Amino acid sequence: MLGRKLLAATHGLPKFSILNKQLRSLRIDARTPPWATARLGDRRCKSAETPKSGHIEEGPNESLLFVDSMPTPTSMCIFETHHETDVLPLKLGSLLGLAGYPFTDPEKILQKLLAQLHEDQRIPAADPLNIAKRALPENISIQVKTIMPRLKEGGAYAKLLHDPSISPSDIEAALQDYLEKNSPKPYFNPFKRISSHLVRGRPWLEDLQRYPSKRLKVEFLPTSLGADAAEIPEETLYTLFRTYGKLGDITPQPKASNDLPKYATLNYRTVRDAIMAKNCMHGFILPEAEGGGAKGTVLKIAYEQRAKAHVWREWIFSHPRIVVPILAALLASAAVAVFDPIRTFFIKIHVTQAFHLTENGLYKWLRSQLMRANEILTFKHRKGDDAGLSVVWDDRKDDIERIRTWLMETADTFIVIQGPRGSGKRELVLDEALRGRRNTLLIDCKPIQEARGDSSTIFAAAREVGYRPVFSWMNTFSSMIDLAAQGTIGTKTGFSETLDTQLAKIWQSTSNALKELALEGRKKDDKDSELGDDEYLEAHPEKRPVVVIDHFLHKSQESSIVYDKISEWAAALTTANVAHVIFLTNDVSFSKSLSKALPDRVFRQISLGDCSPEVAKKYVINGLNAEAEEGGAKKSLPSQSQEDLDELDGCIDILGGRLTDLEFLMRRIRTGETPSKAVHQIIDQSASEILKMYILDVDQASSRHWTPEHAWLLIKRLACTPSLRYNELLLSDTFKASADGSGGEPTLRALEQAELIAIVSANGRPHSIKPGKPVYAAAFRQLTADHVLAARLDLAVLAQLIKIETGAIEKAEAELALLGGLPGQGREVSARVKWLLGKMQASQGKVEGYEREGAALKKVLQKEF
Repeated sequence: MLGRKLLAATHGLPKFSILNKQLRSLRIDARTPPWATARLGDRRCKSAETPKSGHIEEGPNESLLFVDSMPTPTSMCIFETHHETDVLPLKLGSLLGLAGYPFTDPEKILQKLLAQLHEDQRIPAADPLNIAKRALPENISIQVKTIMPRLKEGGAYAKLLHDPSISPSDIEAALQDYLEKNSPKPYFNPFKRISSHLVRGRPWLEDLQRYPSKRLKVEFLPTSLGADAAEIPEETLYTLFRTYGKLGDITPQPKASNDLPKYATLNYRTVRDAIMAKNCMHGFILPEAEGGGAKGTVLKIAYEQRAKAHVWREWIFSHPRIVVPILAALLASAAVAVFDPIRTFFIKIHVTQAFHLTENGLYKWLRSQLMRANEILTFKHRKGDDAGLSVVWDDRKDDIERIRTWLMETADTFIVIQGPRGSGKRELVLDEALRGRRNTLLIDCKPIQEARGDSSTIFAAAREVGYRPVFSWMNTFSSMIDLAAQGTIGTKTGFSETLDTQLAKIWQSTSNALKELALEGRKKDDKDSELGDDEYLEAHPEKRPVVVIDHFLHKSQESSIVYDKISEWAAALTTANVAHVIFLTNDVSFSKSLSKALPDRVFRQISLGDCSPEVAKKYVINGLNAEAEEGGAKKSLPSQSQEDLDELDGCIDILGGRLTDLEFLMRRIRTGETPSKAVHQIIDQSASEILKMYILDVDQASSRHWTPEHAWLLIKRLACTPSLRYNELLLSDTFKASADGSGGEPTLRALEQAELIAIVSANGRPHSIKPGKPVYAAAFRQLTADHVLAARLDLAVLAQLIKIETGAIEKAEAELALLGGLPGQGREVSARVKWLLGKMQASQGKVEGYEREGAALKKVLQKEF
């Protein structure tokens, strides 16, 4: 690469025949002695290091030139960071330090590089001496003794040995004239020419951290101690320094300044001109004849940086209200451009399960062969793992077909499968209705809702859809930055994002991935290829992916932000024909939440209840028979025992048709228990759960929307009757005084969410109240049969009722006292007084009756354990 660049840089340089006239004018004899006509290719010509004294000493017949724009290999190998110079980049020492040489001398590195290029003649164009040879006239009697590169200034000093008959000024004039007409141009900057001037002063070759600038400070120093230096006027400075480039301004030292030595400031238009002036005129002695004083004046030149060297950096740090939002926008744009395609890719993989081992064809084949070999070796004949569920699916065949039909239609509405926990909603949809369907996404709201903190919620939501990479911790970190910035500059930076924004990003990326999956099978030669993407998806509902949202409205009373965002996102998917959305929920009041997202749609709903006794019995028998057949052919099946069947009928009547309870019954029977004993164990366990969750667990009483008295009243009444009238229960004194004082209906809804009861609706209104699970009816009866527990809880209910009646009496007494203080009590208040007295009498009668009942209950607690 280096060789190609060097050859390109030196290819096609003009010939030097045009210089013959210049040589004749200089009267240079072509037959000069050999010592004076040493060619540039002589091995004695070399690239020298900077003298340790800091000055270049000139001998007899020697002159010093400074070249600022000669293209050398170094300038081609290192990227352009210089200002209009090409021999060496500015601040090359810093670049070499960054390139891996922080503990070495950059000048030594460069000298070694130049020496190697000079020794290796395989690439002549890479040798700076050869380049200099081509840049100088061919027949001039000059020998280049040394070349001293200047790293910081992008140029080089060239020490020349010439004939005594030739003056340095004549060499400079001829060389400048030649370069003006025949100067080679770098391939990377064709508008630049090489320039060179005679060094008139005594340059100081320092290696301090002082870098070139357009501004030069020229100090006026005496030539010897005790002498006075003259203050050079602007006209003289202009004459001396205009030769090296166009000056922008000359600023003399202010008259009020007493700084010594005296100085003036020169501003060049370009850094290139300032570099040339500094290197050629530093140490120049201005004689008396030209205005330098009695003994002359030495010009000391140094680069002077601007007053605000870091103006951009200072502006950025002083305007955070402008810079920080712009920086945040740039970072956000970069994150979107880089990470969004990656996240969309991972979401598509999660939906299609392309990299899942269980979906691999080879894995499925190996698994089936191993299972078949295992059956042959162990003499087992499996009918399937879900032998019992086949009975349930046969009973719900109409619901399965209805769901499949809805997925083939274009109606932009939700499909809602509602049913109590354990009714088989998830299995019905995923295992049966969506069996064999590709591009199915399952989102479980339970881990998202139960996550603690914004970061955990974001991570849980991203995991459900396969959104990665996700930097959930960045939300907390950005919030801290935002808070610190608000305390510093008074406004937020916009780095932090709310939970709504983060969730919206996750759902939006998921929408993009689902749309790409829906359009994956589209081809250009299809008959409807002229349709747009939206029209195509509307015309082909079977191509759309299916999104199943499970546990919708789980613990929605704690926070609804997750469900609001999910329902809004699901509405966008449905109305845009991107995907079908199926909600699985236990909450009967789901329409209130979903109607916010789709207010003008009628939802397609399927309500799943408990299985009928006949289906429940078949489910248990088929499950037990399948287990028995796997154990061996000689083992009798449970369905062949009439005694087991009769006992199982009674157990099914108690447990009902809840699939989770029936599965629990089968597991206990498989362990060797009789059906009756297994049912008693289930009832005991349910009774213990009811006591712990609804009555005795007082630690969480503050977060409940009900009291133990509310739960016990329902348990006591449902133990005596299969169902209660909804409105009749609301009229009871206990439910009038609800836990939060808002009436009895929120209390009943909270108990329904906790699954203690189930509210049955008819004609769109609450109709009756039943136990939350069929087995709860037997558990309620078992709890009320415990006299000690019943007496304790009845006492708590009576205490609440007494408190209610006492409050009513106190209100009546306060109103009677107010009426008694009115002047001239007449017939106008007599009716009100009588009514209040009657209420006080009725309330007092109730209190006395409650006290008598409480006394009897206390005797039970005193006598029984």
